[in-house]
Amino acid sequence: MKIAVEGCCHGELDKIYETIAYMEKKEGVKVDLLLCCGDFQAVRNEEDMKCMAVPAKYRTMQTFYKYYSGEKKAPVLTIFIGGNHEASNHLQELPYGGWVAPNIYFLGYAGIVRYKGIRIGGLSGIFKSRDYRKGHHEFPPYNPDTLRSVYHIRNMEVFKLKQVQMPVDIFMSHDWPRGIYHYGTTEELLRKKKFLRQEVETNTLGSPPAEELLAHLQPNYWFSAHLHVKFAAVMQHLPKGKASPRVTKFLSLDKCLPYREFLQIVDVPERLGSSDGLEYDPEWLAILKATNSLQRTTPVLWNPPENNGLHERWDFSASEAAMMEAVKDLNGELAIPDNFTRTVRSYDPNRPQPHANPRCHTNPQTTELCALLGLTDLCAKAAHLSEGSGRAAPGEEEEEWEDGQSMGSADEQSEYPSDTSGMSRSFNPDEITIEDEWDEEAGEQEMQELEVISEVKAAVAFQTHRPMVLPKPISDVSPSHLSHLSELAPTAHSTPTTAQSQQRNDEVEDPASVTRILKRNSDEAGDGSGRGVTPRLKRRNQVIYSAVDDEDEEAGALQL
Repeated sequence: MKIAVEGCCHGELDKIYETIAYMEKKEGVKVDLLLCCGDFQAVRNEEDMKCMAVPAKYRTMQTFYKYYSGEKKAPVLTIFIGGNHEASNHLQELPYGGWVAPNIYFLGYAGIVRYKGIRIGGLSGIFKSRDYRKGHHEFPPYNPDTLRSVYHIRNMEVFKLKQVQMPVDIFMSHDWPRGIYHYGTTEELLRKKKFLRQEVETNTLGSPPAEELLAHLQPNYWFSAHLHVKFAAVMQHLPKGKASPRVTKFLSLDKCLPYREFLQIVDVPERLGSSDGLEYDPEWLAILKATNSLQRTTPVLWNPPENNGLHERWDFSASEAAMMEAVKDLNGELAIPDNFTRTVRSYDPNRPQPHANPRCHTNPQTTELCALLGLTDLCAKAAHLSEGSGRAAPGEEEEEWEDGQSMGSADEQSEYPSDTSGMSRSFNPDEITIEDEWDEEAGEQEMQELEVISEVKAAVAFQTHRPMVLPKPISDVSPSHLSHLSELAPTAHSTPTTAQSQQRNDEVEDPASVTRILKRNSDEAGDGSGRGVTPRLKRRNQVIYSAVDDEDEEAGALQL
């Protein structure tokens, strides 16, 4: 089974599906499934755009609304998790997962499903220590604070995932598990993203809860995004009990833009005798039922139960009987029903409604699942309990924000003894930051450039690469010196339409490899050199951009 993995989507569904179609035609393969690792931006209309935490200049409708309205249908089954730039009000309708459009499935705050026998799990959002112990208390209309906190992961979701005992094949998170950069070509990562060096060397980059889940779940594959860079690693876990040690192949990908490594094909063997459709996972359903009483919809800090003598029950893992009961609740039918329903109007380019205000909506898919399993509809409960709370609505004067990284705040005590997430001072020049770093004039110039990119047609020139070579597995014990890490062979580039490129492909491609990387290319974007045009910045950021980045130099050289 061939699975396409995509980094940050940012609403570019048309371009992603066009790229998959091109790859299928060129390689003579059929992609069975697309996995998107966050920042999906399932924006249905103007109300949704106001619930997306991005500067105003990035609030563009993109193309998802066409799939929501029925104008288009996803050509390949798509499963995605949430990131930190989402239409949060839309995703909150589906806390346990569901269809956001025909053939496009959201995994929920956290979730596990099965496709052709493969167990696929995910955790939506990014880590912020100040909100980690709170309940899901946010609901539209959001104020400037809840517009951000709504996409921060909660310990409740991590606690549920820690109850999983059966092997997981694939897991997705938006931000990286902390420490994963020690198990790949770290120096190559730092060459591409120099500003990450301090956090890598102090092991403060990434999500501590995701690090714990990586050690607990030990999936075969772990896919992430968020940092807008391709990075591969292999981690060999310490064995659990008498079981054989497991290995996790980690891959993070870039965002969907020309000349960026945003898509990778992974060949995963499907299990014989399994269903062809998307299915609920019995173990996960049993865990949802068992932990339902622990759900919170208030900002009150909460700690999960532990075996410390203070809690009557702390183990919520699923027994065989509990799994059978969950299956019985669904009348023995594990196939996820094709019950997508539009809950709001879809965007109409001919009749825009820019002054529409966000409202809270319940989703029939969630209502039905909650009725079958006896679960709490968190969105409905939060809205009910918060009526008359007097929260500020979007549109009020907003403070200047910072949200470039998935690091938490040091102002509140964290449950992680080694959590230094508040120390992060890195600025990612490639990230969509909540704080608007650019002057208005420069911002307008950049928007015009983005519009040019958005008009790229399907018949563009692509670049293919040699198959990704993963480094050798490294012990679960973090290495003390980065020089001990295996090197990743540099990627060779080629242009499919030239004989020279074909010769280069013949020289470097390994027919036995199961993975291929695909870039999107366009001679209509930027200055023709493959590099994005850097906007003019305020003086406080000039030092960061004073030197030309190595990857930009390479991109320019490749165009020559």
